[in-house]
Amino acid sequence: MSRHRRRLSRRQRGILKMKRKLALLFVVIVLLLMGIIVRLVYINRVSGEQYKKRVLAQQDTKSQTLPYKRGDIYDRNGTVLATSEKVYNLILDPGVLWKNYDEDAKKDCVEPTLSALVEYFDLDRSELNTIMQEKKDSHYVMLKKQLTKSEVQDFEEAMDDKDSRIEGVWLEDTYIRRYPYDSLACNVIGYTVSGNVGQYGIEQQYSDTLNGEDGRTYNYLNEDLEQEKNVRAAVDGDSVMSTIDVTLQEIVEKAINDFQEKYTNNFREGEAGSKTAAAIMMDPNTGEILAMASNRKYDLNQPYDLVANGIATQEESDAMTEEERLDKLNELWRNFCVSDTYEPGSTAKPITVAAALESGVVHDGDTFLCDGRQNVGGHEIWCAKKIGHGVIDLEGSLKFSCNDALMQIAAKLGEEEYSKYQNLFNLGLRTGIDLPGEARTDSLIYYAKDLAPSDNLVMGATDLATNSFGQNFNVTMVQLISAFSATINGGYYYQPHVVKKIMDSNGGTVKNVEPILLRRPISSKTSALIRQYLYATMYGAQDANGNNATGRAARIAGYAMGGKTGTAEKIPRDKTNYLVSFIGFAPADSPQVVLYVVVDEPNAPKQSTSSFAQEIWKNIMKQALPYLNIYPTEEIPEDMKAEVEAEQAAAAEAAASEEESSEEESALPEGTVVDPQTGETVQMPDPDSVDQSDDSVLGDAPVNENLENVEPADATEDTADANPTE
Repeated sequence: MSRHRRRLSRRQRGILKMKRKLALLFVVIVLLLMGIIVRLVYINRVSGEQYKKRVLAQQDTKSQTLPYKRGDIYDRNGTVLATSEKVYNLILDPGVLWKNYDEDAKKDCVEPTLSALVEYFDLDRSELNTIMQEKKDSHYVMLKKQLTKSEVQDFEEAMDDKDSRIEGVWLEDTYIRRYPYDSLACNVIGYTVSGNVGQYGIEQQYSDTLNGEDGRTYNYLNEDLEQEKNVRAAVDGDSVMSTIDVTLQEIVEKAINDFQEKYTNNFREGEAGSKTAAAIMMDPNTGEILAMASNRKYDLNQPYDLVANGIATQEESDAMTEEERLDKLNELWRNFCVSDTYEPGSTAKPITVAAALESGVVHDGDTFLCDGRQNVGGHEIWCAKKIGHGVIDLEGSLKFSCNDALMQIAAKLGEEEYSKYQNLFNLGLRTGIDLPGEARTDSLIYYAKDLAPSDNLVMGATDLATNSFGQNFNVTMVQLISAFSATINGGYYYQPHVVKKIMDSNGGTVKNVEPILLRRPISSKTSALIRQYLYATMYGAQDANGNNATGRAARIAGYAMGGKTGTAEKIPRDKTNYLVSFIGFAPADSPQVVLYVVVDEPNAPKQSTSSFAQEIWKNIMKQALPYLNIYPTEEIPEDMKAEVEAEQAAAAEAAASEEESSEEESALPEGTVVDPQTGETVQMPDPDSVDQSDDSVLGDAPVNENLENVEPADATEDTADANPTE
């Protein structure tokens, strides 16, 4: 009995052991299945589209890509700056065409097809014959690229004719990028290369937004081995509305062009008006860039053409190596306003004064003695007025652009406090503007000892002194205008940007780009004082020491504005080459627009005067302010009345000349007219000497007999057609 029980016990143990093994196997199988499911879900999510295309490609008997349309770029008012125009590639399928070959000429498709290609596209028949022989098995041979709708329309109609017997040819849709304004705002817009890859500007920065997703049409064999067609529509890219205003951009670019032409060969033979002339116009209350331009312009529709862009003659271009051509092009494409750095000069002084006021080391009404120089760290650092400005107040430090006073103010601030405010005004840091290629300046400024990234950048007393008036550190134009805007808009530092809105392909708003307030470096009280000082810099009267406001040349009669001049001596500081500038705003009490103009090495015997930049600034603002609905509110200053009268006289003279010219044209001898094509005065035939009978109207030309019974059109209807707006 006991032995039987022991055997049962062993059997039970065996069964139990087997059950455990089965349970373990079941768990392993479940885990494996779960792993496979997870893996399949992962593959479907990550690579599903790739495998889908592979399967479709294996089943496909005639597949065609449906290209998406890259989104448009608009100005702030909806004017198209960049768009994609549909064009067509002419594709030949020799494989299909040979399948439709027949020795019977009435059934053959090869001859009618090739003849049609020659007729409609002026293709060489011998070349087509060669393709047909050498690429018999090919299903894709591109014959012509980027044909317009008008160029393919007749051929499409011929293909639709059932009796044409045109086979094995199709028109592949594609798009080509077009820029209606050619070079306008080229540095902001940028261009594209093949594959819808953006280069420079908005085209590069927002390339992913502007791009869509290709669609596809394909035929496949179903389970019954019947062909079915499936279409996956393309998804067009989103469009971008920029902050640029076309009218303001045109005004800015024309002023730069006029300056460059005016001073070409002025001092240095064979050179333009300056090495570089550039301008940025910004809304100081949002950071929106209204216009941005320089003399480095190129045609966006042909950005690689050195000849078309005036960089080289055809002979010079042909003689260049590929590396030399690329160097020239990179210089042309480079956006000076964002990518180039330089020493700003006195346009940085308002930032120093604002920092000193905000930190409380100086106060409105404080005075300083300028004797023409300061000895700092064993160096004699001179003021622009070497005999000195005498005793001037804090306002006068900006009004007369006194280096001596600024050095004294910076000494009160000290290195640590000065560095703190440089950081608050974002100097040395990228602004984060939504354009590619923004230059770094963190290694081009000095820092207080505890903040310096290296011993080479530790600020000493001499560095502090020269930095106070804008020398010995570098900025970009977009850095300086953003910092300056914060000094006059109430103390708000906004991130500069060039895009206002993202829209879908139907024009609906996807995203509004709101102004980004990064920080408040100064208070509204300090900002109000800076506006007051900068107004005086343009409109202030001469003081008792004979000092004059430095920005008077930029004044526009009837407007209250503020601004600051800048003159930076370029390295090697040999008093030869200068970068001059002017930055100003309007209206003076409530700024709505800021304009910053830089002229690098003006073509003049004496470069060290900001009048060159003030000239461009004034010419821009004269036209921009009325356009922006900013109108004169002030009495015309006495010393500007002669200027205004001269402008009015010139305008009256131009109007009179135009009227006189018009009268001369209208006073032509009886029976004569001016040929609009040649400009010649032509004697018309005498009506009395011409036979007016019906059969003489067309002379010997054949008459269409179908017109015999056509009644003359009603005169009022004809007039209405000619003047639809009336």
